[in-house]
Amino acid sequence: MPLAASRSRRRLAPKERKALILDHTAAMIAREGVAQLSVERIGKEAGISKSLVYAYFPNLTELLRELYQREMKRFRRLQAEAAATATTFEELVRSITHVYLTYMHERGLLIERLQSEPSVSQAHDPTEFSRDRAVDYLTEIVIHHFDLPRDIARAATDISFGLPASAGAYLQRGNLDLKTLEDLTVTMIIGTIVHVKDEYVVRRQPLRAPTS
Repeated sequence: MPLAASRSRRRLAPKERKALILDHTAAMIAREGVAQLSVERIGKEAGISKSLVYAYFPNLTELLRELYQREMKRFRRLQAEAAATATTFEELVRSITHVYLTYMHERGLLIERLQSEPSVSQAHDPTEFSRDRAVDYLTEIVIHHFDLPRDIARAATDISFGLPASAGAYLQRGNLDLKTLEDLTVTMIIGTIVHVKDEYVVRRQPLRAPTS
């Protein structure tokens, strides 16, 4: 039985109804993108009237803003919970990568498509879901674990931070399965930072006079 049909048989509490509208909007964006979205279509998808959607959201932009905020809070919470259980650097990288790719597998390009709408993503405090905050957090770990200077550690972390996003886009094309992409991404991230550490140490070693 469709989700909307099963829920329409009973009266939903306002919080449930609002979540239902957001859930169906998320599914439509992940499937089709934002361009063809309308309040009327969302209502039809959710099995309710357009006027009922407007009772919860004054316009489409506000609906999308609330959906973006909900999804980002959920995503960042999952990442933070995964990172908190890691006991090694590899576990940290793998747990964060796993959360990202699993989210992409389940939700598609939802966040990316919402972020591409300036009226949606720019409505929030730019530090609230900031990539910079996540990079700063991981940079401190890289500094401690690899004993790299801050500027080098941050650059390596920031560049490596983009790898899961590239892997997620690759996952969407269906060229490799999630587990294979996760293993590959983790290997590339750790390999990059280890190589940076090795190269940095070698370059800083004093010259040695040749022995006769």
